[in-house]
Amino acid sequence: MSTSVEPRDPQATPEGEASQPTSVGRGGELVFSTISTVSGLSILAILAAVAFFLVLLAAPALTSDPADLPYGEFWQWVAPFAFGTVWAAVLALLMAVPVAIGIALFISHYAPRKLANGLGYIVDLLAAVPSVVFGLWGINALAPAVMPVYGWLNKAFGWFPPFAGGVSGTGRTMLTAAIVLAVMVLPIITALCREVFLQTPKLHEEASLALGATRWEMIKQAVFPFGMPGIISAAMLGLGRALGETMAVAMVLSPSDQISFELLTPNGPNTIAANIALNFPEAFGLGINQLIASGLVLFVITLAVNMAARAIIASRAEFSGAN
Repeated sequence: MSTSVEPRDPQATPEGEASQPTSVGRGGELVFSTISTVSGLSILAILAAVAFFLVLLAAPALTSDPADLPYGEFWQWVAPFAFGTVWAAVLALLMAVPVAIGIALFISHYAPRKLANGLGYIVDLLAAVPSVVFGLWGINALAPAVMPVYGWLNKAFGWFPPFAGGVSGTGRTMLTAAIVLAVMVLPIITALCREVFLQTPKLHEEASLALGATRWEMIKQAVFPFGMPGIISAAMLGLGRALGETMAVAMVLSPSDQISFELLTPNGPNTIAANIALNFPEAFGLGINQLIASGLVLFVITLAVNMAARAIIASRAEFSGAN
């Protein structure tokens, strides 16, 4: 009676011998784990160092007598700048996000491959343009071009508070600054949304199309639910860029120290970052501490925005399948 012998796998571990990682593998694993841990902790250390620096240098301005402060009582002084920072960033986001989603959808689901590759490259290139170039474009090209539009908006919709008031004769208004910010954050939001849309499972898209959905219905049923956390992340990243933008706003906006929702008037509220850039070279003594204290306010606003974004993303992760 013949017996069959199964061929032995040459890479199989001999019976009785435990599979042990090599010393080289253990060493590489230890090095990689150490580098990853140090890199992750360094982010927390840097954030803590920045917060400590801001609190330390802002303390004199927060604790001094308002009469000793060169810019007056701190909270009354910084409130218009905090409002202008959030107001300009929100306006920019309202204009940039729908356009960015449309461009990302066109690149990922509508455009031919060659055209999509070219558009994707142009979008990525636009993100590398320095902010001072956007500022020059805004003050020399955009502001004069939009003045007739502002006049029409004021005449037709002057009953609406943002379009009320006197129209600026130079075009250097809050709306112009918001448009410049929208153009600046547009490539960031577009690039992230494009990558998120491309990660949509093909089976989900094909299943929707197989059930008779049009391409737009498929996008609503499959792409948007899956990509919503990514869209929110992209929007919050763009919002963070808009909140901290300095040079473009300082060059375009004709600033003031008042809280106003009017978009077409010549004296719109300044932003914290632009105000620091404009006043820091001439500041001294408690003036420097007061400007740094306003930077602390901007730091807190940015941190709060990012924490809110993470909370929204976490609440949507289970629904979309994103981690």
